[in-house]
Amino acid sequence: MDFLYALCLSFATFSLCFLLFPILTASSPILNHSITPNFTATNMQFIDNSGAFLESPNGTFRASINTLESIHSHFYFSVIHVASNTIIWSANRNTPISYSAMLSLTIHGLSIADDSNRAVWSTPSFNSNIASLQLLDTGNLILVDAQNVSLWNSFDSPTDTLIIGQRLYVGTSLNGAVGNNNLSVDDYRLAVTSKDLVLQWKGQTYWKLSMEAKAFKNSDTPVSYMEMNRTGLYLFGADGSEVVFQVFLETSDTKIGRLGYEGVFSISGFMGNKWVQDFVKPVDICQRPFTCGKLGFCSNQNPTCICPTGFHYDAEENDACVPIEDTISLPSSCDESGNSGEFNSSTVYLELQKGMDYFGNHFNRPVNHVMNLSLCQDVCSQNCSCQGIFHENSSGSCYLLEYNLGSLMPMTFGEEGLLGYIKAISTVSVIPDENKKHGLAVSSLVVIITFSGFVLATMLVMIIIWLRKKRYDRMTFGRLNSFSTADLEVVSIPGLPVRFSYEELVAATENFNNQIGSGGFGTVYKGIIADKTVVAVKKISSLGVRGKVEFCNETASIGNIHHVNLVKLRGFCIHGKQCFLVYDYMNRGSLEKILFGNESNDPVLEWQKRYEIALGMARGLAYLHSGCQQKIIHCDIKPENILLHSDFQVKISDFGLAKLLSHENSKLLTTLSGTRGYLAPEWLTSHGITDKTDVYSYGMVLLELVRGRRNCLFQCSSTESDVSEGNGPSFISTSWDLGMVYFPLLALEMHKQRRYKELADPRLEGRVRIEEVETLVRVALSCLHIVPTLRPSMTNVVAMLEGRLHIGEPRVEALEFLRLYGGKTTETSRLLTRIG
Repeated sequence: MDFLYALCLSFATFSLCFLLFPILTASSPILNHSITPNFTATNMQFIDNSGAFLESPNGTFRASINTLESIHSHFYFSVIHVASNTIIWSANRNTPISYSAMLSLTIHGLSIADDSNRAVWSTPSFNSNIASLQLLDTGNLILVDAQNVSLWNSFDSPTDTLIIGQRLYVGTSLNGAVGNNNLSVDDYRLAVTSKDLVLQWKGQTYWKLSMEAKAFKNSDTPVSYMEMNRTGLYLFGADGSEVVFQVFLETSDTKIGRLGYEGVFSISGFMGNKWVQDFVKPVDICQRPFTCGKLGFCSNQNPTCICPTGFHYDAEENDACVPIEDTISLPSSCDESGNSGEFNSSTVYLELQKGMDYFGNHFNRPVNHVMNLSLCQDVCSQNCSCQGIFHENSSGSCYLLEYNLGSLMPMTFGEEGLLGYIKAISTVSVIPDENKKHGLAVSSLVVIITFSGFVLATMLVMIIIWLRKKRYDRMTFGRLNSFSTADLEVVSIPGLPVRFSYEELVAATENFNNQIGSGGFGTVYKGIIADKTVVAVKKISSLGVRGKVEFCNETASIGNIHHVNLVKLRGFCIHGKQCFLVYDYMNRGSLEKILFGNESNDPVLEWQKRYEIALGMARGLAYLHSGCQQKIIHCDIKPENILLHSDFQVKISDFGLAKLLSHENSKLLTTLSGTRGYLAPEWLTSHGITDKTDVYSYGMVLLELVRGRRNCLFQCSSTESDVSEGNGPSFISTSWDLGMVYFPLLALEMHKQRRYKELADPRLEGRVRIEEVETLVRVALSCLHIVPTLRPSMTNVVAMLEGRLHIGEPRVEALEFLRLYGGKTTETSRLLTRIG
């Protein structure tokens, strides 16, 4: 009987547990990827799921009302990457809520209200009723109607993060947060423009994608949007099929691009349960605009932050650097009417130490190129938004620092002439007492009388001079007047570099006795100008009938081009019909002298330097072709125009002298001079010259870098040196008859047999990297295709040399024309047999 009772009791207990089992196992709500209207949620309601109530079908993302780990009182409605617990999107980032605040989904939209039932955030109104809220596998949170048409999605409302498949359109941006513990929008933004991807601080640009060596530009099509995929970052044109910019990255199925609170844009891939960064810009902490606060100087040592001389940190001003003098203060910003309210005070300028620079100087054009320091300061004084200036005395360039001031940074190489001045207000009263007023009035009267006497004397002298000039011949006077008018036109050209006098250049070059080179555009002399800077002075001899004003217009354009692989134009001179250009002097001379040195004791150029030279040349040409405001085609790429400085740093010279071309007119150039051996086949036809003409010449120079000798070793006659309009040389050479090798044809034949090592300079005695020899040869042959459109762009070449872009197979059929250049096929076969 007891046994039966115990058995019944056990069965009843088991039955009760079985009936209660669903209840006991349902303490945590089951996550769905879709919910329907009349749904509400708080963090408390879903606390066992960490506030999550939606999950993507693949479980990668969740939507939740969660808090930051460090601040448990601030809650946000967010989409989270589950594996890393990373917030990729947040609705109410500017207005955090409490754990009991409510999120509501109705047929009219999605909204968040605080504890007082005050609306904190909501989606816009729609023409259709909401049918459901869904979280997709991509991480996109969407609202759809009954026909499953998307009415709103989180991808179109980006915060500080971008993920794979999400597009950032022109006019939209990522906005950085205040800090790790505060998601509120701060002063940094990553914006897509029609031409570029830029980082900005308070509206001021401090980084561009186009300035990055790893950024490969495909076309000049206007940008429509930015997007990431598994392999990289891309800027697309309007139709989505044309890539304008691309950056190749490590392959990863999950990537996020994030604008950090410190102003750094990074892209990371999720690998091995952690984020691995493979793109961080800007890398240099001193290039970030507010690293050291307002006017703090960021030193590359450590880095450390210090105030400039005459300034100190002020805790009451958020640790900004302010003037030490109590009687001097920094100006306030403009009010709505454009006034600062301080124009009655005395404006002064506090000079910064040499070697200090400002990030804005690298992204803003100077307001003027021909302006002395006093005028530059006057321009700033009359502009209440101007907070300071940078001025370069040699060129007269004047840069304004407007609106909000950031940190100062170290000066980059080549910009040592810039000096900064911070605008300040003197608080010392400028209104004297009555006695001082009386003394001032007497002093003013004395000054006025003295000045009047001076004016009368000056007028008398001018009348005498004018009477004497009446004796001069009228034609002579007319010529002088005409020259003056032309000079005034030249002075009015914006962007001109410093203008040297002829006497200055005569003294600098010891009366043009120190000749260091000559070329198609003139003779080059070494000189030392007044400030002890060593320069190269080029005397232009082939500008034809170009007028003075046209020459200066082109000079101004060349002077505004700055790149690490281009020779810097310091100034110019016009003396009668003679024109001179003054460049920085390159102390190692030209590639031609170093590569083809005839002295037996000349050191051989090592392979690593050769590869670096090839890459530097490519970067410089890529900038000329696609990085400038106006496309520049060099038209005379050869070793003589590749100069080397310091540690064999490449500097391309003579760019812009042949012809400055706009994008619209880049095919109009058909009659320029070039150098025999480096001319592309299209020079001999009526086809227009394009940037692909430079690509061909670059390919020829690459082969000479590999072999260490001229491609064409036979002596060319004077008629073969240049190509003039309608009369070009035949490319059928006699090199084989002279028993010499035409190296491009040999390179093609050896490429077919994959025998790259035998093409390297024998003087290197095997000190080469075979894979790099192959890279240079394959790139060079691709550059030599007879059809210009088959040649890669220089930005492509840079990407291939850097290993970011696959090197395609050179098209042999487009290179067979080299046989006409190099001689008979039978002779080629005999030669290959001999060296094999």
